[in-house]
Amino acid sequence: MNNRYLGAVTLIPFILILFLGGIYLKYGIMIISLMGMYEFYKVIKGRGINAINIIGYLLCIAYYVTLGTEANYKFVFFTIIVSMFMLLCIPVLDTEYNFIDVACTVFGFLYVSLFFSSMVLVDNMSYGRYFVWIIVISAWGCDTAAYYTGRFLGKRKLCPKVSPKKTVEGSIGGILGSVIICTLFGLFALKRGVPMTLHNYVAMGILCGFFCQFGDLTASSIKRYVKVKDYSNLIPGHGGILDRFDSILFSGVIVLYYLMFIAFI
Repeated sequence: MNNRYLGAVTLIPFILILFLGGIYLKYGIMIISLMGMYEFYKVIKGRGINAINIIGYLLCIAYYVTLGTEANYKFVFFTIIVSMFMLLCIPVLDTEYNFIDVACTVFGFLYVSLFFSSMVLVDNMSYGRYFVWIIVISAWGCDTAAYYTGRFLGKRKLCPKVSPKKTVEGSIGGILGSVIICTLFGLFALKRGVPMTLHNYVAMGILCGFFCQFGDLTASSIKRYVKVKDYSNLIPGHGGILDRFDSILFSGVIVLYYLMFIAFI
């Protein structure tokens, strides 16, 4: 069996927790976040960056355990400030660590755990069981369309220094793929009585199609800096958690704040 198809099978538990939602999604995403943070801390260690892993993991667990129907931004801000305060004391006590290690420890939490939690926060909204799927289908629609468009039509390089295989044509195809699948989902949601007009799904499709590619390229830029091909080999044919969900990290943030500040859900 082709490794990419085998890898797709391993994603079934993720699809299952999306269907279940609620507490299952919350703690399922927490576990995925911890795995993603482990991958991040592991690859940056290859560049001599010694993240203080245990602090990052504790931050992640504390954040998800206290995460309610809405993000407690005061708690998040307080936790980050206190953590930075305490972490900055460590290089003084143990010169094995430095301020870069401290910064990357917190960055791993923000980039992985905080971005992933967008899925939980969207799921907790009114009609969130529908909207959470936009995060996933926009990213996967964009990735799939970009791959095949780039493969058959791609000629002009998009960001050769970051990801040599990405093309301008593939990028345009990715945006169109995201728009199409989000629009189709919008039609389905309207028939199910979800009170949000179709143009919002189109708008989210455009935004996600654009920024999902930044999510992919961000992950690629990190891997290029640390000189690895994949974050891990957890998912056959796909790499690790951060390889497979790099676009979803960005689409989650887009969908969450679009619903909060533009659609006012």
